[in-house]
Amino acid sequence: MGFRRFSVLLIVRLVLAGIAGGVTVWLFLQPGLHSLTLLSAVLLVGLVGELWWYVSRTNREITRFLDAARHADYSQRFDFENVGAGFEELANTFSEILEKISAVRSNQEMELRRLRALIDHTPIPLLTIHGDDTITLQNNSARRMFGSAQVTRLKDLRQFGVSFYTAVNEAVPGNRELVSFSVDGVEYKLTLATTENIVAGEAIRLVSLQDIQSELDMTQADAWQDLVRVLTHEIMNSITPVRSLATTAAEVVEDIAAKTESDSPIRDDIDDLRDALNTLQKRSNNLMEFVNSYRQLTRLAPPEKKRMPIRQLFESVATIAAAEWPDSKQILTYDVDPEGLDVYADQVLLEPVLLNLLRNAWQATLNTDNPKIEMRGRFNSRGNVVIDVSDNGPGVPDDLTRKIFVPFFTTKEQGSGVGLALARQVMTAHGGYIRLAQDGAGAKFSLTF
Repeated sequence: MGFRRFSVLLIVRLVLAGIAGGVTVWLFLQPGLHSLTLLSAVLLVGLVGELWWYVSRTNREITRFLDAARHADYSQRFDFENVGAGFEELANTFSEILEKISAVRSNQEMELRRLRALIDHTPIPLLTIHGDDTITLQNNSARRMFGSAQVTRLKDLRQFGVSFYTAVNEAVPGNRELVSFSVDGVEYKLTLATTENIVAGEAIRLVSLQDIQSELDMTQADAWQDLVRVLTHEIMNSITPVRSLATTAAEVVEDIAAKTESDSPIRDDIDDLRDALNTLQKRSNNLMEFVNSYRQLTRLAPPEKKRMPIRQLFESVATIAAAEWPDSKQILTYDVDPEGLDVYADQVLLEPVLLNLLRNAWQATLNTDNPKIEMRGRFNSRGNVVIDVSDNGPGVPDDLTRKIFVPFFTTKEQGSGVGLALARQVMTAHGGYIRLAQDGAGAKFSLTF
């Protein structure tokens, strides 16, 4: 019905154009009718032009539809009024197709934004390595991990350790491996996994880097806690009766010695026995104190974190340190940058950690000319809050750097090996790290939150 209407209207236009053409020819042949001939010719041209516009309208609308689809212009509307129902249906079909394409495109964009948000909020750093060795950091975790460092090409990874660069460069797709990652002089452990995909004909490697240092520290701390708990239990069970018997025996010997004459033939033996029992009692007491000190590792309360200014923390620690060794005022300095920097931590747990580090630094600089100890609060390149405690002493020997945080290990004659182990456990409980960074002279312990 619609196409019949189109045909009728087309025939009418053809007839009118034919009549106009005939009239124009007739007028042209009549002398003296030039004005009418010109008017008739203009009318003929108009009718032919309208006929052409009418016939080519469908082609124009199809072209406009294809251009709209090609340029993603979904606001176009199509109108075939006064042409016929069939053409109106064609216009409606064009509009519906564009609306569906628009809906699909909108859904794809929403899905893409959703996937982008998921990738950005994934806690595992993701990066892609292209065929020309360019690198794209794919999410916020990756950007936080590399911080302010410029990472645009594969060779830029060397600044985080040659072993890290080599591991990423030579990673085999499908394999997982443990790698070391160094930033600000502090080493972390990561698991590296790689997959390879072909995108638009280009081979692209997707690399995931999961920081497992906190998990390793927590697992190690739990293992040491279990070991210390068992050892302290067994030692206490064994040493308690020994201590009790030694005390009782010493008291008995004291009574016997008081009743024995100085010239008695057994006087020397009694004195030797008393000295032996006193030594046994002293050693058992020392062992009890040693075991009790290690019980701190198994009885650490969960941190009650509060936001506190780092400068206020430093002032409190410096006051306590000055009471313990008066010359600390001359050698201890502290700085906070930026000035208002604060930390979300438990001050009750954190102060003993800083005091222990200051005590170690003070002891390390006893034989140093112009000794200096510094506490510093700052942001690292990854945006983490860091507290540094550094000194200009002899530093820690390289062969001991991996042992100093192990319980029971100490280089001091009267040391218990608890201080740094407890400091590590406190930082693990805070979800952070404590690391030794030796850059030049002296030692620097960094608490990273």
